[in-house]
Amino acid sequence: MADKIEVENINQPGHVGRVQRDKYEAMRKAMLASLPKGAPGITIAEAKAGILPKLPDDLFPGGATAGWWIKCVQLDLEAKGLIARADSKPLRLFKMA
Repeated sequence: MADKIEVENINQPGHVGRVQRDKYEAMRKAMLASLPKGAPGITIAEAKAGILPKLPDDLFPGGATAGWWIKCVQLDLEAKGLIARADSKPLRLFKMA
């Protein structure tokens, strides 16, 4: 069984989930490398376009399940205060300075 890591969800304070560590860490690295520092940030679609090429193909063949993992890691990093969302439509994400 794959090693697991605990993740938080900014929308459900106090709730902790467990996910596959290698996929989480690969997505976290790709997401933090793709998001700009400070507002206004980039849209989820722009983030996904930047993230997909950075993902290892052995974990995300052809980008499989990347959308779910982007949301999982986004919510965890928001809960930890590493990234934030701009108050805009569409939703825009950025790294905290």
